[in-house]
Amino acid sequence: MQIAGLNTLGISIARIDYAPLGQNPPHTHPRATEILTVLEGTLYVGFVTSNQPAPNRNKFFSKVLNKGDVFVFPVGLIHFQFNPNPHQPAVAIAALSSQNPGAITIANAVFGSDPPISDDVLAKAFQVEKNTIDYLQAQFWENNHN
Repeated sequence: MQIAGLNTLGISIARIDYAPLGQNPPHTHPRATEILTVLEGTLYVGFVTSNQPAPNRNKFFSKVLNKGDVFVFPVGLIHFQFNPNPHQPAVAIAALSSQNPGAITIANAVFGSDPPISDDVLAKAFQVEKNTIDYLQAQFWENNHN
C-alpha cells in the first residue's frame, strides 16, 4: 500500500528494526513465503514445519544470521526473529511473495481473541491448568477489551 509500484505485482517488502533483545514474535503469513535479509546486526531466526507425517512432524529449523545472511520462511509456517544482542539493534528487509501476505501473531490470536477462546478449550489443548490460561489471556486484556 505504501509503495505504489508494487501494487498488483504479487509481492511486498518491509523493513524491520529490532531493538536490542527485540523480537518479531512467532507468527505466520497464510498467503506468502518470506525471504529475510539481515542488513545490520545479528538475528536468531527459526520456523516449525507443519503437522505432516513423521519423521518431520513439527520439526524446528533455526539459524543465527549476521549482516548479509538470508533465510526463507515457507508459506504458512510459524516463524520468528529475535535480536540476541543486548547492546546493538538489528535491521532486516523482509520480502514476501504476495501483495497481501497476512500476518497472524500466534500468542495474540490464541490468547487475545475477541471474544476469548474458552479457557476450557485452551487448557485442554495446552495441557495446563485453567488458571495458567486465565493468566495468559489477562496479558492481552487491553488489546482484547477496548
